Amino acid sequence: MGGERFGKGNLQRALAMKEDYEVEEKKQAAADVLFQHSKFVMACIGNQVRPCDLRLHLMKEISGLPTSLKRELPQTAASPDAMGESSSSGMARLDKADSFRAL
Repeated sequence: MGGERFGKGNLQRALAMKEDYEVEEKKQAAADVLFQHSKFVMACIGNQVRPCDLRLHLMKEISGLPTSLKRELPQTAASPDAMGESSSSGMARLDKADSFRAL
C-alpha cells in the first residue's frame, strides 16, 4: 500500500497535472501580453501618435530623459485627426499630462 503512492499511475497523473499547469501558465502569459498590447494601441489611438513615437517617448520617460509627444500637424476641432478619423469618432483621449504613467 505504501509503495502504491509512488506507483506508475500516480507518477503519470502527477506529470499530466504538471503539464496542464504549464499550459495554463502559458495561456495566462499570452493573455497578459495581449492585454498590455491592447492598452498600448489604445494609448496610440487616443493620443493620435504613431506606435514608434510612443515607444520612444516611453523609453525616454523610463530613462529620465526629457520627452514630449508632439503631433506632426496641429489639429482643430473641425479637421480630421491624424489617424484619419473625424473628431466626432467618439474615441476617448488621454491627457498628455498623464504621460502614460498607467502603462
